[in-house]
Amino acid sequence: MRVVKYGLMILLVGVLAACASDPNKEAESSEKQIYNQAQEHMENGNFSLAVKNLQLLESRFPFGPYAEQAQLEIIYAHYRSLEPEAAIAAADRFIRLHPQHPSVDYAYYMRGLANYTEGQGLLERFFPTDMTQRDPGAAIQAFEDFRQLLQRFPDSQYAPDARARMIHLRNRLARYEINVANYYFKRKAYLAAANRGRYVVENMPQTSAVPDALAVMVQAYLLLGMDDLAERSLTVLRSNFPKHPALDENGNFNSQVGLEQERSWLNKATLGLVDRYEPPKFDNRPVFVPGEGEQEVSRDDRKPPKMRPR
Repeated sequence: MRVVKYGLMILLVGVLAACASDPNKEAESSEKQIYNQAQEHMENGNFSLAVKNLQLLESRFPFGPYAEQAQLEIIYAHYRSLEPEAAIAAADRFIRLHPQHPSVDYAYYMRGLANYTEGQGLLERFFPTDMTQRDPGAAIQAFEDFRQLLQRFPDSQYAPDARARMIHLRNRLARYEINVANYYFKRKAYLAAANRGRYVVENMPQTSAVPDALAVMVQAYLLLGMDDLAERSLTVLRSNFPKHPALDENGNFNSQVGLEQERSWLNKATLGLVDRYEPPKFDNRPVFVPGEGEQEVSRDDRKPPKMRPR
């Protein structure tokens, strides 16, 4: 009987000891398990599932040792899930909550990278697409994001890549201005076309679109009858880019349309149906290559740095 009593007492003590186990250790074990599962999903390329695990981790353990790391990695997971808007929002949130975090430069970098690829769907990522024809809003924002990164963290490990992407973005934005100028030629808004060309020359002088910008200015000023301005622009074009296709072997400008065509009464009377002519168009990139002017940049697998859990 005593043996049974002692056995029951030992069992009771064991149950009480189990109930009194450290809940913090259990929580930490559960948190680490969710985090490791998210890492496994990312390693397997299941970024949408990784996002769900990281969100679950943050909601259950907002002050746990893996919380900040999860917030950083969810930026990357959204980006790799082709969800740039969600990646930008996650980066903004991390920057706002942890402005002094040792890896906050990564959040700035990923915000720029998400804007950099904004508007690129699955097809654009695998097939050549002229991004200079797209709305430049995201490109402008990406340029500003990378500029902030370089200004705040000039020694960041992401600075060289950001700088190279800024060069690419500047080229893209300059080429966009030339595309708009070509559109204005089509609409016979020659002063607007000249202003676009001048904007590129004055504000983006190191870009590959400058020769075409000068040609735009010469052509637009000729059509406007502003011969002095046309000659001035032609002198700059001839001096700096003598091999430009708009110049003949003697350095004379090959106007794509003359005033006699522009002022043809037959063309005007028939609303362009008779005596038609092609509007000027300047796009003298030798061959279209996606990422014109882009330097060597990293692939989009810049994983977030690992921080030791607090």
